[in-house]
Amino acid sequence: MDRKVYINRIASFLPNSPISNDEMEEYIGLIGGNKSRIKSIVLRQNGIQQRYYALDKNSKLTHTNAQLAKEAIVKLFDNGQLPQNVGLLVCGTSTPDQLLPSHASMVHGELGNFPMEIFSSAGVCLTSLQALKICYSNILAGLHDNAVCSASELTSPTFMAKFYDAEYEAMHSDVGKNPYIAFEKDFLRFMLSDGAGAVLLENEPKGDLSFEIEWVEMTSYANELPVCMFMAAEKDSDGTLKGWKEYSSEEIRDKGVFVAKQDVRILKEYATKYCVNHIENVLKKHNVDPNEINYVIPHISSMFFYEKLNDELASRGIPLTKEKWFTNLTSVGNIGSASIYVALEEFIRTNNIKRGQKILLLVPESGRFSYGTVLLTAQ
Repeated sequence: MDRKVYINRIASFLPNSPISNDEMEEYIGLIGGNKSRIKSIVLRQNGIQQRYYALDKNSKLTHTNAQLAKEAIVKLFDNGQLPQNVGLLVCGTSTPDQLLPSHASMVHGELGNFPMEIFSSAGVCLTSLQALKICYSNILAGLHDNAVCSASELTSPTFMAKFYDAEYEAMHSDVGKNPYIAFEKDFLRFMLSDGAGAVLLENEPKGDLSFEIEWVEMTSYANELPVCMFMAAEKDSDGTLKGWKEYSSEEIRDKGVFVAKQDVRILKEYATKYCVNHIENVLKKHNVDPNEINYVIPHISSMFFYEKLNDELASRGIPLTKEKWFTNLTSVGNIGSASIYVALEEFIRTNNIKRGQKILLLVPESGRFSYGTVLLTAQ
């Protein structure tokens, strides 16, 4: 008999209280003691009204990334404890607390439950679906009957002013140089949020409502597209990425090498087109009529892309336009890889989903342009 995989529980964790646009720099600080000159522009474009930080106003962490993941995972279970029969834990993030040990090792340590198999996925937003596919594939193969998957992000500490101040001061000491942090560095400070989501996958449906995973598909276009979003690296004039290991300690400090950057021009040029290319290809591969899909939950990094994605789908005659969409971006912020699970949890909790209805999850990743989709059927 063919094995199947079901999402039987989903949970999310958003740290502390929501933070309004006006409060953001009270938490992440002022670069060079000055308010950002682009903050209002970025917030107007991304449409985000509030977000969550695992920080207090003294810029002290209230949670590590591993702790965020742990808090989401324990909410999957009524008693806050993983059952002994859970054999696989897979954790995705783009912002681990350290380079070594692995993120999953640290999450497992926070759980402190029992020996088990673990796996970490790394990248940008698509780490959520990479983690999901590891769980999905293991259950399909009969290696495990269940698995826990999490995605979590702790980006706010990386945007604290202290990591930008050295570069700002270096600019002031360079006669004739404009003492402003580059747009591709500063704008991300007003884009990203903290939080975590988790799902329990099992080989049979349980509870009042389960979601069968029909498929998980991912496509990378790194073979033909340039790097767009990067961290712990700098881009040379020819587009080549130069990693932190090639810089001196002084250069790492004065160039802000470890802060996250995104090339917005490249993002605008490629993101939407290739996203819809991916959707077209996977629908064709699985012979799915898009008219049969009831809902779409797209991870949209900014409301700037909301209408652009809708228009690209409409122009190609794909009936998966915004009438079917659900997003909570404006109320919880862009939580990177965790966004898709946080949105799915809220969607299921706040809507009357009927058995047989189909939900398409859509996750783009702008690191070097990868895309993922998951088709779920309510059971």
